Amino acid sequence: MTSVGQTRATTGAATPTAPSWQGQRTDPARVVLLRHGQTPLSVERRYSGRGNPRLTELGERQALGAASRIAAETGVAAVVSSPLERARQTAQAVVDRIGGEVTVEPGFIETDFGGWEGLTFSEAAARDPEIHARWLGDPDVPAPDGESFTQVAQRVIAAKDQLLQQYPGQTMIVVSHVTPIKTLLQHALTVGPELLFHLHLDLASVSVTEFYPDGGSVVRSVNETAHLG
Repeated sequence: MTSVGQTRATTGAATPTAPSWQGQRTDPARVVLLRHGQTPLSVERRYSGRGNPRLTELGERQALGAASRIAAETGVAAVVSSPLERARQTAQAVVDRIGGEVTVEPGFIETDFGGWEGLTFSEAAARDPEIHARWLGDPDVPAPDGESFTQVAQRVIAAKDQLLQQYPGQTMIVVSHVTPIKTLLQHALTVGPELLFHLHLDLASVSVTEFYPDGGSVVRSVNETAHLG
């Protein structure tokens, strides 16, 4: 797959890069965002933050399907994973398919749901009705003894910026969780936190973003799932 700005003449000197629709002439860094596969907690639709369940059998198959999708990417410079086991298993399926090794980045870990860890939506709402209601609409409100979405965004964007410095103009695979991936999509789109509460991401789905050296960014795709069919 050839991304924006990567096409060159087959003979002679490289041709000048045509400007993007945002006016950039430099090659972007391509960040391919992969959500981990199914776990027992996702089957039961329970908050799964810093708990560390492994993938189910279906989750392992989903990881293999995701690996086949990632294999369509060219010139992958790094496969970076959240430290949690479900993400690392998914990332391992990718490197088993395309080669390389998994690099663990703590900044891409899932939200700390604190006292709601392992609870269903209804159970968390019943336990802390006022806080839960506020948390659903205000990114500055943390879960009890946990993180707010604003805190998540600070570490996730810092981790992304570090990757862009390390692999400028290259393709990276980031294997993470629903909140960090939504956060990176929100950041790339330069939209408000409402996106966090209205965007659905399937297990083992792929989304693609590109970040330019001048700070511009685009979202190429969101919630790709054809590889799971």
